[in-house]
Amino acid sequence: MSSQTIDKKMVEHVWRMYLTTGKIPDSVGSPWYESKYLRPLVRMLPKDPRCRVCYYPFKGIGGTLVRHIIGLVPSKLNPQLCNICEQFANRFEGGAEIELSVLFADVRGSSQLAEKSSPLEFSQLIKRFYSAATEVLFSSNALVGQLMGDAVTGLFVPGFAGTQHAAVALGAAKSILEVTGHGKPAGPWISVGVGVHTGIAFVGAVSSQGGEADITALGHTINTCSRLSSMAGPGEIWISRFACDAAEVDSGNLENRTLQLKGQSEQTAVCIIQYSSQ
Repeated sequence: MSSQTIDKKMVEHVWRMYLTTGKIPDSVGSPWYESKYLRPLVRMLPKDPRCRVCYYPFKGIGGTLVRHIIGLVPSKLNPQLCNICEQFANRFEGGAEIELSVLFADVRGSSQLAEKSSPLEFSQLIKRFYSAATEVLFSSNALVGQLMGDAVTGLFVPGFAGTQHAAVALGAAKSILEVTGHGKPAGPWISVGVGVHTGIAFVGAVSSQGGEADITALGHTINTCSRLSSMAGPGEIWISRFACDAAEVDSGNLENRTLQLKGQSEQTAVCIIQYSSQ
């Protein structure tokens, strides 16, 4: 069944269930290899690494079989998941508004770094940052948004990151600062500021005319998180009050601020973690 044969409400229902549970409704036809009844057998295929959701392997004999028979490979959104997600996006172009947590990690002082380095040295440093940050996001079951400039975006949807997605996102933010050297005596090898926000956003498949659909997130929640990350100093995590509450963070010992973010009419309450002092 394709998105052309079902109405927009059904597409929205399919996306909502997929993003919040990681499953597709039984009422919607799915390829035979996505059947949940196959998963015990799929677990027996050699070998790891494998998709964390459907358990199809990526390597060895098992990986070779599924790659050639059903075309499954690691997802470009998260290589610890398979590309069923992308196939799903092409079958059901659309999306749904859901609650999720978002993380933006921004390099601080990138213009000065670029000025003091050769183009090759700067590109290698940013590549190292991308690799370190995305590895953290992959391990946290986040979907990694498009890499742009000197920033990395992680989308923590309940269907993959779990119902405690805000706490998972905050843990990932701390890990990104840790792997970039913040809090260590020698200091960071690259300065990073992080924003974390929880709220409602549209998540779904968006494609250019004639192109493949990409999964993306849009809306006020995404913009707010981007603003927070742009204001976070080196070694800081700026967490919205919504994310703090969802992650059950005790903010009593944290710096608390109320901000008027650029381009937004309502004020935003935030808590600030100074990772270097933790």
